[in-house]
Amino acid sequence: MILPAKLPDDAPHLLVVDDDRRIRDLLSRFLAGEGYRVSTAETAADARTKLSGLSFDLLILDVMMPGESGFDLAKAIRGNSSVPILMLTARDAAESRIKGLEIGADDYLSKPFEPRELSLRIANILKRAQPAANPPAESVRFGPFVYHLARGELRRGEEIIRLTDREREMLRILAGTPGETVSRMALAGNGGTVSERAVDVQVNRLRRKIERNPANPMFVQTVRGIGYRLVVTT
Repeated sequence: MILPAKLPDDAPHLLVVDDDRRIRDLLSRFLAGEGYRVSTAETAADARTKLSGLSFDLLILDVMMPGESGFDLAKAIRGNSSVPILMLTARDAAESRIKGLEIGADDYLSKPFEPRELSLRIANILKRAQPAANPPAESVRFGPFVYHLARGELRRGEEIIRLTDREREMLRILAGTPGETVSRMALAGNGGTVSERAVDVQVNRLRRKIERNPANPMFVQTVRGIGYRLVVTT
């Protein structure tokens, strides 16, 4: 375990499970520098031992490990725990991403990746996992628009803006965490069966309904390499 100096008592505790020692060491140093407590495990069996004696706020699991794979370990963990899981893998096939989401992983990052992207994804997962301090908002406002989450209704003044089911679902996800980055995978919905390219196309269609200049959006903004965020007004 790597503990940075003056680490807060409530710093999130992460478990990195990867059979590559170099990756374990690199992630440990980087994530410790980001303010996390970090434990590591070389195998699924090693991870099980640590999970039996320690509490973690998020697990980072490599898919390709000798013996029990990251998929197998994640599936077993989901049998009795809702701890957030982020999968790491060299695989970039859609089937692998879908399998991870079906098992119950919260996010999926393909190798090689930028450490900063990993840090952003971890931060977003941890935010979503926190219990809400206040009841969720019934609606969000952005520019002249108001989106009612429960009804899935978008209005501009008294006018109801017609949305497709996919546009309504994506807007609901974005509005659920206003101002925060939402990955394309999360926006895919339905267990990730919609491709990330299709998500980009659907976002562009949504922008044409709400943006004055869809090519330079004010409300549904792109976070390069990750996904999108909804910029709301108070």
